[in-house]
Amino acid sequence: MHRKKIIIVFGTRPEAIKMFPVVHALRRHEGIDTRVCVTAQHRELLDQVLDISRIVPDIDLDIMQPDQTLDGLTARLIVDLGAVFDREKPDRIVVHGDTLTTMVASLAAYYRKIPVAHVEAGLRSGDIHHPWPEEVNRRVVACIADMNFAPTEQAAAALRAENRAEASIHVTGNTVIDALLDPGADRGGTAARGCLHADRRALRGQASDRRHHPPPREFRRRHGSYCRRDP
Repeated sequence: MHRKKIIIVFGTRPEAIKMFPVVHALRRHEGIDTRVCVTAQHRELLDQVLDISRIVPDIDLDIMQPDQTLDGLTARLIVDLGAVFDREKPDRIVVHGDTLTTMVASLAAYYRKIPVAHVEAGLRSGDIHHPWPEEVNRRVVACIADMNFAPTEQAAAALRAENRAEASIHVTGNTVIDALLDPGADRGGTAARGCLHADRRALRGQASDRRHHPPPREFRRRHGSYCRRDP
């Protein structure tokens, strides 16, 4: 029996956090040959999550360079990912979110008529300069993907507003919740799960892109009330 080959592509820490539960779930299916390709767009930050999630990549492009530019990174990604797809000949690739790795992997797959599944599809700000360049990255992927896994109904509505095929849109929730509960994770995941079974309630927040964070004092002012209100 032919096993479908799926390559999951990511390159940054936020992608890895949200994709490792997907990797573990697909690897449990005997009929799917699941391969993990990391670009290491952010090397050290990515490695932290790979260690915690116990994922050893099948392919590591190790593409990060000091003082890399967006155009230089794009050029290296399109060539190296294209070579991976030519060699591996996957039946489908799976990407996440709105990074440059996600956009370029989708484009390289499109050039080879390889179907693309997009996890965390449909997030939109309506402004191509904020977040930059992520807003354009995710819009490009939406033009290519034939499977769009939207985290919320709002994200699904955004895809419908762009005339994406209804059959391609699936509201799945956010995989960061799966990451919190995934038994395949070590250390941080174990500690977080312990909070869920303690006597006190736990509130977990994620702010994945540090460039868009407010200063620490402002962050506490905005969000500290949630903890004070109902500890």
